[in-house]
Amino acid sequence: MNIENTKAQMRKGVLEFCILCVLRDKEAYTSEILDTLKSAKLLVVEGTVYPLLTRLKNDGLLNYRWEESTSGPPRKYYGLTEIGKTFLTELNGTWTELSDAVNIITTNKSKKS
Repeated sequence: MNIENTKAQMRKGVLEFCILCVLRDKEAYTSEILDTLKSAKLLVVEGTVYPLLTRLKNDGLLNYRWEESTSGPPRKYYGLTEIGKTFLTELNGTWTELSDAVNIITTNKSKKS
């Protein structure tokens, strides 16, 4: 079994949730999203994030707008739609339940009856 593959799959499983959380309070362009994820030690590459942003937009969870940049080409700023905000609220509840369950299991000392 390849541990790196398993670790990558675990990260991919929470990436959508993390991106929505990054956009919870403000719009951001892709580089800002990547920087936020990387600063949290969630290792991702542009090639993973761009298709995910497109899928989230196509699913109606994100919208975007173009803004001129003083240091290069225009930037595409992503933000949550109303549907995206509702979806994120649902995911937050699921994340709490899942996180609690995993913490119980991973910190449970073996007790033999």
